Amino acid sequence: MNYWLEQSIEYANQRSYLDDLFQVYPTVPEGLRQIDEATWAEVEAAFAQRDNQRLIRSLLRLDLFPIKDSYVAYLRRDEVSVT
Repeated sequence: MNYWLEQSIEYANQRSYLDDLFQVYPTVPEGLRQIDEATWAEVEAAFAQRDNQRLIRSLLRLDLFPIKDSYVAYLRRDEVSVT
C-alpha cells in the first residue's frame, strides 16, 4: 500500500481526527442564515403531506438548497421539470 495512504488511514483512526478536521473545516458558518418563515412553513406542510413535487418546489425557493448537487441549478432554471 502507498506510504501516504497508510499514513492517512492511520491518522483517520486516531481519536482526535474529527476534532482536528473541524478546526480546519468548521461546520458552523460565521453567521446563521435566516430562512423566510412562509417558505419554511410551505416546506414543512409539503413534507407532512408527503407531496414530493411541492416539497422540491418549496426547497428550490430557498436561497441555499439543503443538498449540494449539480441538478439544483438545472431545476431552478427549468421549473417545468419539477412538475
